[in-house]
Amino acid sequence: MNLKDYAPFSGLLIFGNIENLILSSQGAVAGVDPLTLLILSLIAVIAWLLIGTYGTKAAIKYADYIEIIGGVAIILLGMQAMLEAFGIII
Repeated sequence: MNLKDYAPFSGLLIFGNIENLILSSQGAVAGVDPLTLLILSLIAVIAWLLIGTYGTKAAIKYADYIEIIGGVAIILLGMQAMLEAFGIII
């Protein structure tokens, strides 16, 4: 495995993992069954691992666009989490 192939996606890898932690903590605060939350989180992580592993070579030419779209999605989800934490429901 060559880690240089994943370099253009490093920002999404780091901030995507942080976002996964935020979303799982929202589930825990909302009272979701921890076992269900664990299983769903593992499914999501494994799915993204497989997509990232096999899709990198096909997506590398679109890395800049993917980075921008992913960054915007992460920012929007983070803002939603903060607003919900303050009791502002969207």
